[in-house]
Amino acid sequence: MGLAVSGGGDSTAMLHLMAGVARQCGLALEVVTVDHGLRAEAVDEAAFVARVAADLNLMHTVLVWEHGKITGNLMERARQARYRLIADWARDKGIENVALAHTADDVAEGFLIGLSRAAGLDGLIGMRRRWSEGGVTFHRPFLAATRRDLRDYLLRNGLIWVEDPTNDNDHYTRTKARRALKALQPLGITVDNLHTVVHNLSMAQGVVSEAVRRAAGGVVGEVAGALTFQRQDFLELGPELNRLLWSAMLRWMAGLQHAPRAESLHRLQQALVADRDATLAGCRLRVREGRATLSREARAVGGPVSAGVLWDGRWRVSGLAGDVRALGAVGLRQCPDWRATGLPRQVLEVTPALWHGDRLIAAPSAGFGAATATCTPSFHASLISH
Repeated sequence: MGLAVSGGGDSTAMLHLMAGVARQCGLALEVVTVDHGLRAEAVDEAAFVARVAADLNLMHTVLVWEHGKITGNLMERARQARYRLIADWARDKGIENVALAHTADDVAEGFLIGLSRAAGLDGLIGMRRRWSEGGVTFHRPFLAATRRDLRDYLLRNGLIWVEDPTNDNDHYTRTKARRALKALQPLGITVDNLHTVVHNLSMAQGVVSEAVRRAAGGVVGEVAGALTFQRQDFLELGPELNRLLWSAMLRWMAGLQHAPRAESLHRLQQALVADRDATLAGCRLRVREGRATLSREARAVGGPVSAGVLWDGRWRVSGLAGDVRALGAVGLRQCPDWRATGLPRQVLEVTPALWHGDRLIAAPSAGFGAATATCTPSFHASLISH
């Protein structure tokens, strides 16, 4: 099993607790730390985790997010990169399960963040106990424990941890939520109470999720990583199912942890009503002759990766060696039979292609070359896993 450890109090407590469980149960553990390359302190924090892991006789790996200029939501892009890197590491190691150290405090703070975004059930519930991503199952075994519980454990045992300075930076939404939670305690709005609220909402969400799955099964189709539906059929589902489907489609396509804000989803819905194209969260809506297509936005797709490595959070290309990046307009012009696929340019240009430098080797979705490309999980499978 893998343990994702940053060096903070929560993950350091998880590391020590799981090491004890592993000794008793004969469980094999490996530790991984992600350095996002955003703070100078991250190098020292990773070194701290390495020392603790070595003291516990555990293997430790540091993964570095290699990135250029970051556009859009920094925290969301970092989160996507973190899970992608961890999933790739785990698969390479033959590790099927990875534990994360999120706590009841994270659940409560996520609930408040959801309120600030006028989120629906999915956005208020936020954190899942278990889910699959990139071929790896992630677990959050400490969601019933508070941050104070874990730090008390560390203090009782004379164990140290490192504090992330961004936890005190009001620039970040989660820091603001943490401060707001403290201010709300006199009203009885506590971590424990909000954790109970989230649990109750999750029970109701199960009923709603089933309705969304049925609606999607009857209306939404998937092809080459894009989603298609008849405009009128979609609108006849009604505003609430429309909103929930928009949220599910965007989260699947763009790898979002949280749904976009309610007002953003409303603007996308209004674009569909008015037969207008629109973009949101790195995805592009195109409406033509009553049929809508939702695909990735060209400027938002992932950067180059090696063949076999997950690209853009969903795609894996295999069969030939090379670099995987978007096909784009330049690549599409090198695919003489792309029109035979029946797929529009909008869809094909953001599918993965295999390149050697500037030379196109294969474009599986456009019917060019011998490589294969798999988009997983499918949209409908993702609804089941959620």
